[in-house]
Amino acid sequence: MPTLLAELSIRHLTHGDLSACADLSEDRGWPREEHKWGLLLSAGTGHGIDAPDGKGLAAACVVTSYGPGLAAIGMVLVAERFSRQGIGRRLMRHVLVEAEGTPLTLHATPTGRPLYEELGFEVQGRAEMLRGHFTPREAVPSVATRAATAEDIPRMLRLDAEVFGADRTALLARLPAFADHLRVAERAGELVGYTAAWPNMDTHVVGPLIAENTDTAKALIASLARCTDRPLRTDIDVRHEELLRWVRAQGLETVAHNAVMTLGTQELPGDWTRRFAPLTVAAG
Repeated sequence: MPTLLAELSIRHLTHGDLSACADLSEDRGWPREEHKWGLLLSAGTGHGIDAPDGKGLAAACVVTSYGPGLAAIGMVLVAERFSRQGIGRRLMRHVLVEAEGTPLTLHATPTGRPLYEELGFEVQGRAEMLRGHFTPREAVPSVATRAATAEDIPRMLRLDAEVFGADRTALLARLPAFADHLRVAERAGELVGYTAAWPNMDTHVVGPLIAENTDTAKALIASLARCTDRPLRTDIDVRHEELLRWVRAQGLETVAHNAVMTLGTQELPGDWTRRFAPLTVAAG
């Protein structure tokens, strides 16, 4: 690594860096995703390296903490002109030091996976990204769903903590303002699932998706699809094979796969059988 890059300081990012973060995404061919960056910088801790040429950020990432038991790393980006010079590795090593032994998780693209493996992360699973217009081609399971209300939020948080295995209140408390649509599923008066659709460029992202079973997950997705004319996008744990087959049959197509990786733990907490999709892969 050139001496200049080795000496660049790493600082915490704030909402004042929102445009610079979006510029960095665009620089690497990603969508700007300012709405998502705003959520992550509010609920998590951004880390960045200012470019030595004075033009925005050289590198950035966000760490979302869920207490001492888990933290998620996301949006790891290095400006194209500084790529392959060790700056991404340096930023990640800084994050690992700050984590102080907290178990970590991230979703790795094929490009980023070699670096994470070098740092000790191990693959624990995969997520499949799908996108497309939802066009019902078969009957939707008869599970009662409705728009969430303010009274549902405490119940959603309790269910989420049980299924996710950690407290995501700091992130999910922002969901009603962040998402365009928030839906819940009930059985005999008990809340058994919830999901949201939030705007991301020209799509609505489905996530988080928490449900007691696959039929409930299907019903929640279908209920969101009825609320929007935009294409849907979501990231589904590949172990949920039945749900993946079903959403493909409804018009969504696979666009990418990411490796779910961890450091400091052999498996993620919680109940994966009821955890179908994350709010965003950037937050675990």
